[in-house]
Amino acid sequence: MSSDTRLTLGRSGARSAQLRRAFEQLPDDGPERKAIGAGEIDALVDYRTGNVIMFPAARRALLDAANHRSAAVSSVAIEDPRANNLLAALPRVEYGWLRRSIELVTLAPGEVLHEPGALVRYVYFPIDCAVCLLTKAEGQRTLATGLVGCEGMVGISRALDVETASVRALVQAAGMAMRLPAARLLKELRRCPTLRQELLRYAHAELALARQIAACIASHCLEQRLACWLLMSNDRSKAKEMPLTQDYLAAIMNVRRESVTLASIDLRSRHLISSSRGKIRILDREGLESASCACYGNMPRPARQTRRLRLGDTPRPLAAMRATTTERR
Repeated sequence: MSSDTRLTLGRSGARSAQLRRAFEQLPDDGPERKAIGAGEIDALVDYRTGNVIMFPAARRALLDAANHRSAAVSSVAIEDPRANNLLAALPRVEYGWLRRSIELVTLAPGEVLHEPGALVRYVYFPIDCAVCLLTKAEGQRTLATGLVGCEGMVGISRALDVETASVRALVQAAGMAMRLPAARLLKELRRCPTLRQELLRYAHAELALARQIAACIASHCLEQRLACWLLMSNDRSKAKEMPLTQDYLAAIMNVRRESVTLASIDLRSRHLISSSRGKIRILDREGLESASCACYGNMPRPARQTRRLRLGDTPRPLAAMRATTTERR
């Protein structure tokens, strides 16, 4: 490929203009131009600005490789349901019926999956993300009454033959989930007894969690409630660092931001957690469990709800799935 041909691929746009200007500064008969013409160079470096200017063909090749890897990872994740406890409990034949309509999606923090009173069009089986369930309080305020991670499903009302949501489902921690049209779920419930049984059990666990959270709000101080929520979040998101800002925690706990700040300072002073730029890391889990109330021990947790894996001996590492860039439509 000649150098002129390589530049013709990118004649539009600011980056292409940068590339052309950089190319024009090269000696006419220098080795650099010859290497470009032979297709041996994929990018130019502007040392004045530190910018790396990539040739269009090389940029497309990288994008194609990334898309190919994303498609391959997505296929593997959908083929193997073991990253979500509910799906892991299904016999192979039942999951085979479901997987035809499942798609792997990436959920962003702050994304609302459904609002109270809205039709639930999709259900979500989280893999490594966490979704907060918020109940309306006075005015526009909301209160966290549930948290869904790899142990469950968002949109459980559809399994109870209720079309609309009773809570707001807000993505707390980014990650991946398997998404299924609610209409398809209803169809499969009629012929999948294990799926129906597992979802009814999970609905009971979600109700028990909401009741325990209500008791916790009425009975315990904010420091204990905060410790409990951090433990719950860590159980479900599987992340070492949790993206939890003080504004967000104040909103879901229906308290003032200053109160969350004081509670967080108390936990940090005891070296139980560290926080920086909206991210919280648990340093001493046993200590944090001691700092929380007894409610945490009474709450349904992913480890307690995990059933025997029927499709293999060990779950596939989630890190291998995290690399996908599949987006929600």
